[in-house]
Amino acid sequence: MALSISAVVLFAILVVIFIKKSGLNAMHAIVCVLLGFYLASSSVAPTISDVTTNIASMLGDIKF
Repeated sequence: MALSISAVVLFAILVVIFIKKSGLNAMHAIVCVLLGFYLASSSVAPTISDVTTNIASMLGDIKF
């Protein structure tokens, strides 16, 4: 659960940066949010969750 909360915070920060710096307007941000909600309720959601979990575990295994 901590991973999903931190991912949400990360994506929220990225959207705010895109709005401020890259010319992403509020309508684009709303479309991105709606896409996220529709993806979460689709049949692709478990695959996306598995991929992000695997990437997070691979990044966690990197030793510096």
